Amino acid sequence: MTALSFDEDGVDVVYEGTEFRLEKSLIEEATEKSYPDVTDHEVLKIVEEDPSLSGEPRRIADILR
Repeated sequence: MTALSFDEDGVDVVYEGTEFRLEKSLIEEATEKSYPDVTDHEVLKIVEEDPSLSGEPRRIADILR
């Protein structure tokens, strides 16, 4: 299971027991979108090759509210 923790500057990730950080600029470059408009599903796709996506995607702007 992958755990994502969002803040204004990026995302803390725990993937297969490894913790790392995806910076806002890296996420924007990878998705070609503004950070607040990126969804949690898009971040999961950066981390995992074939993620198990459930529920509706949520924009980072909505998560940070």
